[in-house]
Amino acid sequence: MPLPWPSASHAVPVRPEKAREVVVRAGPLAAGERPVVLAQAQSSDRGRALSGEAAAALAEAARLALERRLPLVVSLVSAGPEQSGGMAALDGCGRVALALARCSGVVPVVAVLDGPVLSGVALLLGMVDAVVMTPGALAYVSGPAAVAEVTGVRVRPTELGGPSVHSTRSGLASLVASDAAGALAAAGRLLQLLPAHCDELAPRARCDDPPERSTPELHDVVPASATGSYDVRDVVSAIADGGEVLELRAAWAPQLVTVLVRLAGQTVGVIANQPQAMAGTLDIAASQKGARFVAFCDSFNLPLLTVVDTPGFMPGRDLEWRGMIRHGAELVYAYAEATIPRVCLVVRKAYGGAYIVMDSKAMGNDICIAWPSAELAVMGAEGAVRIVHRRADEATQAKLAAEYREKFLNPYIAAERGYVDLVIDPAETRQAVISCFEVLQTKRERLVARKHGNSPL
Repeated sequence: MPLPWPSASHAVPVRPEKAREVVVRAGPLAAGERPVVLAQAQSSDRGRALSGEAAAALAEAARLALERRLPLVVSLVSAGPEQSGGMAALDGCGRVALALARCSGVVPVVAVLDGPVLSGVALLLGMVDAVVMTPGALAYVSGPAAVAEVTGVRVRPTELGGPSVHSTRSGLASLVASDAAGALAAAGRLLQLLPAHCDELAPRARCDDPPERSTPELHDVVPASATGSYDVRDVVSAIADGGEVLELRAAWAPQLVTVLVRLAGQTVGVIANQPQAMAGTLDIAASQKGARFVAFCDSFNLPLLTVVDTPGFMPGRDLEWRGMIRHGAELVYAYAEATIPRVCLVVRKAYGGAYIVMDSKAMGNDICIAWPSAELAVMGAEGAVRIVHRRADEATQAKLAAEYREKFLNPYIAAERGYVDLVIDPAETRQAVISCFEVLQTKRERLVARKHGNSPL
């Protein structure tokens, strides 16, 4: 179903001679919103296959967005390249991919799905900044028939590529909406938090929430037990303007939360370990999710707040075989490449390799603040004692663990050595974070002269 255009009176058709199957317009998504380029796929009499002409219109939309420095919103419906079109349709898909790659990191690109996007055309979805899906959306490269023929497993289309799959298992869907109008509105909300292009800062909104507002409720967030869980989103919403947050990829790799908020009217990206899921440990999916979000914020000049509470990486033979080293390095690389203002807040556990990758001082964070409950160490007290005093009895090990915890598992030792810049009362968190970003407003980094790095994809 074609998406609605709420502000049709402000929409300007572009290249109508190419707009038989794909309509390209430039205008605001809704009254008062920033102008965008919208490429909207129409139902065709060719089974929704993507023709060479339709692909050319999509590529033209991407080039127009790049030329005018406007965000690009693509409403794509396609059963794949048109068979009768021969190589023209395949060539067109390649040209769309090239145009989207050139938009990457320059203008925000959002895909809105309210129908099928199949075969090779589905690969285009992996090249955009965000995908918004509805219950009627469907996306996969190889369909149920091919899966059954090759693997012998019969699967329904929605089980293969429906919104529930892409929001929980693949991570393709950034947001899920109830219908087409809601999907377009969600895309608009996201774009309101972003700059129009990479040479701008995100628009600053009016803020009626005082920057110095105290957050005493954060005193009770972290449980007294070292293994107790809590919802880190309570921390994020407590410091956000008006408690409003926009969480991306909420159901995928839930042990890592990626959120856009406003602090004193300024858009800030927040990446946080989630103790409620897998104790906040990092695995392959969480590393990929975090790396993608850090790179996204860096592309569009969004300051980044990292909230740390993780015991480390999830152990497992399967994870190691699937490339935990390579994928864990994606998060390391993303932080190392980022030049945006970066503040790290250590709430509780920051152990081992996970301490390093979650924007530690060594990785280049600008300011590191910590709560008194923060624990920065190679490992937890029990693990350290079991290694060093493995032959001691249980009572001795318990006593040594308590001594280790009191002596080493606090932020003050790290602060003495320069790994933490400030230890704050949890009630001062909003004020402290906003103050840090205000200090970093004029931060500029000189980029290394090179073609590009060889990132661990």
